[in-house]
Amino acid sequence: MPVKFAPPEIRRAELSDAPAVAELWLQSFRTALPSVRLTHTDEQVRQWIRDVVIEQHETWLICLGDEIAGMMTLAGGCIDQLYLAPSRRGQGLGDRLIAHAKTRRPDGLRLWTFQVNAAAVAFYRRHGFREIARTDGAHNDEREPDIQLEWTPSPTT
Repeated sequence: MPVKFAPPEIRRAELSDAPAVAELWLQSFRTALPSVRLTHTDEQVRQWIRDVVIEQHETWLICLGDEIAGMMTLAGGCIDQLYLAPSRRGQGLGDRLIAHAKTRRPDGLRLWTFQVNAAAVAFYRRHGFREIARTDGAHNDEREPDIQLEWTPSPTT
């Protein structure tokens, strides 16, 4: 008998999700950005995910059954965080999160990503984001050169 898989579900994060979201974030960051120095301890990241990312912002999870496969945080008109479990990359889950973000912020979105994260830059460009700024990283904790991208909806004609 074929195994049935639950379709992806996007839902709002709750405080009880914080431990799993923090582990996903740490694993994804370390996998996607091996050359970028994480400037906070794992415990500091866990606390930040709980007390800031989930408690103070609009954080969404993409789940496959009971598994949290990815997370995205919207802060104002920005995608502040978007991370997928490394084993779930390339399965269209990030596409679903971006589509969700665009429905939540139909007037447009901005985000920052590190310049060394070529996969993320290409991903966002595929979704209609365009570069609007680059920095030397002097204003982020990691001191890593970054790039700001923006999506604006196409005018309807």
